Formats: sequence, C-alpha cells, structure tokens
Amino acid sequence: MRPLTIDLPAWLDEVVDRSRAYRSDEDRMGVAIDLSRENVLRDMGGPFGAAVFESESGRLVSVGTNLVVRHHNSALHAEMVALMLAERQVGSYTLAGTALPRHELVTSCDPCAMCLGAVLWSGVGRVVTGAMREDAVALGFDEGPVFAESYRYLERRGVAVVRGVSREESRGVLELYRSRGGEPYNG
Repeated sequence: MRPLTIDLPAWLDEVVDRSRAYRSDEDRMGVAIDLSRENVLRDMGGPFGAAVFESESGRLVSVGTNLVVRHHNSALHAEMVALMLAERQVGSYTLAGTALPRHELVTSCDPCAMCLGAVLWSGVGRVVTGAMREDAVALGFDEGPVFAESYRYLERRGVAVVRGVSREESRGVLELYRSRGGEPYNG
C-alpha cells in the first residue's frame, strides 16, 4: 500500500509571512486570497485558499491550498488541509482543547458541504469567508448541500460565522481561474 503524503507547494513561504500577527478579518482574509491567487497563477490547483489563526493573538497557525487535482484526492480542499495541519501543529485532534487558545478558519470562499462539516468537528470557534457560495456555483463548482440552516446550525453549536469579507477580491480569483482555462472539478 502506498503511504498518503500531503506536501504543500514550496512557494508558500514566499507568499505568507508567518512572523507577523494578523489582527483584522481583512488582514487574515488577505492571506487566504493570496494563497488562492498564487495557486491559480502557478497552475497548482483550484482557486481556493484557507488559513487557521489564533483568534486573539492573530498568530498564523497553518495554511492550506486546494490540492485536489495535484494529489488526486477529493478531500484535499484548502479548508481541510489548513484544519488538518493546524491540528497537527497544536498536537490535538481538536482546536478547542482546554489548554489551547481559540482558533478560527479564514477561507477565500464559502465552504462546501464537506468543509462545513469539518468546521464543526475541528473545534474552531469562528469561520470567516470571502467569496460566496453563488460565486463558486456560477463557475460550475458543486458545493453540495449547504443551506442557510447549515450556518445557523454552526452558530447554535458555538461557531461564529462571518461571510463576505473582501468578497470582490475573492471573487476576482475565481474569475482569474476561469479566465486561465481552469475547469471545475467536483471532488
């Protein structure tokens, strides 16, 4: 059996400044958008980027880009990669451990059904999104069964949701992907 190895693009450290604190939603979203744009410009995969931050300090914990096509793995959406790496970084299967600071996921686009489920189980206390579901659907991406009630459910479970931060810039990356011949892959 071949081992499952998830390697991130080598260019990540050129794009992300891990030494600074990201204080605002817009600063944090800038990381996710930069990741998504760079993924498109370097022909590395889909137009999605995500990052996990410590909520209070603004410290960047992990990043993720869409690796679905590159790794032939339908689960490797940017949000999933960022959450998996954050859990590995803190040494826990949950980011809500009692000794851990509160964490949040910032993603360049509303999460699909799989990623929204992962938000709930990951232990993040907040999710911030850029482009909206309808922006991704307009390009042909199938986001699965995500409804307004899905977000209300997260909020009832204690996960704050902020949508549409830097939406135009995030949507611009989706359009860049399409203009460069990027095709939707629903996986």
